[in-house]
This record gives sequence, C-alpha cells and structure tokens, in this order.
Amino acid sequence: MPSIKKAAARATEFRLAEFLPYRLAVVTELVARIFADNYEGSFNLTIPEWRTLAVVAEQGTLSPTAVGLHAAMDKVKVSRAAQSLVAKGLLRQSPDPSDGRGRLLRLTRKGATTHAAMVPLAMRLQAMMFETLSQAEVSALNRVLAKITTRIETSGLDVAG
Repeated sequence: MPSIKKAAARATEFRLAEFLPYRLAVVTELVARIFADNYEGSFNLTIPEWRTLAVVAEQGTLSPTAVGLHAAMDKVKVSRAAQSLVAKGLLRQSPDPSDGRGRLLRLTRKGATTHAAMVPLAMRLQAMMFETLSQAEVSALNRVLAKITTRIETSGLDVAG
C-alpha cells in the first residue's frame, strides 16, 4: 500500500498557511472587507452591488448573465444586486428586445454619478494596498494573476476524478 503511505506523507507535509489557493482566498476576503467597509459607509453599497454597478458602468448595457460573467458572480447575487440598484435609482432595467424573457441593465444618471465618485476611492484603496510594492512587483502580480485566471477558465480543471 505505498500509495496510502505517500498520501499520508503528503498530508503531514501540507501547510495551509503556505497553500496558495488558501492564501489567495484570505487576501481576497481581507480586500473585500476593506472595500465593503468603505463602499458601504460612503455609498451605501454592498460588495455585489458595487461590482455590478462597476461592470455596467465599464461595459455598458448588459444582461444580468453578462454582468455575472464579467464580475465572476453567480446569478442569484447579480439578481439581488441589480434589484437593489434599481430600487436605489442607480440602474434601470428594461426588457431585452432579443430575448422575450431577458432583461437589460443600464446606468441611470445617478448611477453614473455614483460610479464616478466610486472610482477615486477605489484607486486610493488600491494605492494604499500596494504602497509597499514596487511597480515591477505590481506588474508581475498582475501577470501571474492573469495567467492563473486564463488557466482556470480554459482548462476545465477537475482534479476530483
């Protein structure tokens, strides 16, 4: 049973704090908290709401499905965020003429104004997070994250089987 021994040896060598997916999840959660605190306090927006608003501002009129793809959010989160943003007057929702059951989201004037106010805050928060990194390190981090994202999106990774 050498495979059980090898598996047991690998398990005893495993260190969660050194496991990159775990570290990425921790950093993601920490960053999300910083943004949530700032956007909730300044704009009364949740993380899914500001991500939805930012995607629509950047991409233009979109379906909720397209927003989910751009923001890596599931349909339920996008739907709830969009409903809230419509209720707050930041997005307008209309029927999709090419899909009788679909709908399209677009910014309102209030949404465009809110987004314009959000951008400087986002840039300040990013600058504060990266102030101890050189431009070369930030560029390298962006390249590595892009490679990881592409690998995951294009590979259909499934290690369970």
